[in-house]
Amino acid sequence: MPRQILRAPWHDYRSRCIYMITLSKHPSVPDFGKLVGSHSIPVGKPGAAVVAFSQSGRCVHRIIARLSAAEPAIRVLQYSIMPDHVHLLLMVLRQMDEPLGNIIARFKMDVNREYGVERVFEEGYNDRILVNTRRLDTLFRYIRENPYRLAVRRACPDYFSRLNGLKINGVTYNAYGNLFLLQNPFKEQVVVHRRDTQQARLHNRDRWLYTAANGGVLVSPFISPAEREIRSEAERMDGRIILITHSVFPDRYKPSGHDFEQCTQGRLLIIAPSADKPSSRELSRATCLEMNALAAVIAATDFR
Repeated sequence: MPRQILRAPWHDYRSRCIYMITLSKHPSVPDFGKLVGSHSIPVGKPGAAVVAFSQSGRCVHRIIARLSAAEPAIRVLQYSIMPDHVHLLLMVLRQMDEPLGNIIARFKMDVNREYGVERVFEEGYNDRILVNTRRLDTLFRYIRENPYRLAVRRACPDYFSRLNGLKINGVTYNAYGNLFLLQNPFKEQVVVHRRDTQQARLHNRDRWLYTAANGGVLVSPFISPAEREIRSEAERMDGRIILITHSVFPDRYKPSGHDFEQCTQGRLLIIAPSADKPSSRELSRATCLEMNALAAVIAATDFR
């Protein structure tokens, strides 16, 4: 099922801004390339894998190279052509007379014309808005290392299971699931306060679901019914989740049912206290505050 596409209703898509755009390949088109250098790839060696372009990938590459000349208001800062999708980091240099979507549509039509088919990409696109320039280096690295993450997924399945000794802010935790979710540059903490107005709740819901639908990660213990509903809505969009739990993992821990399925699909990371911390079935207010504080740190941290 294709990922649901949402736009940010609070944002002017004609404004001067930086966007990370993701375009998915249409199923009828051959892969844009093949991953090479991926055999026995070591975790922590991002330069060890690249994508060798196919004919369709070379076509996409040529049109990207021409994009800034064809669209003077746009500068291509970085891009990555993967076997089944493309990431573009675009800077809109000035206020435009038309929304970004029009430019993306023309880019796709140019690729179609160059390759000689009706449709190279699937309908629509996903966008992520860069609102903090301190993340720009993180985005450059995240896009550049796309082939590496794919290679690790294929060569090192254990990297997507359990890790003991995960350090966050000097504190040790245990984790189960997709560790690469920590490196996602678009992480958002989900927390619903009792004092939030209805307007604030609706705005936050739109923002969180926009993040989930566009490849970002939601981080939270998802304690309250309202927070759990956000998680459910995000997962229905194939959104990615970092779940904070207060329970220590038992020996040979493996999540059950729904959480296990989400982990195997790379859409969930569960973070728990280390084994030397006391564990309780009771969820105190102090524990909830501690978990929400951890979620805030994870959302704000650039993990390398």
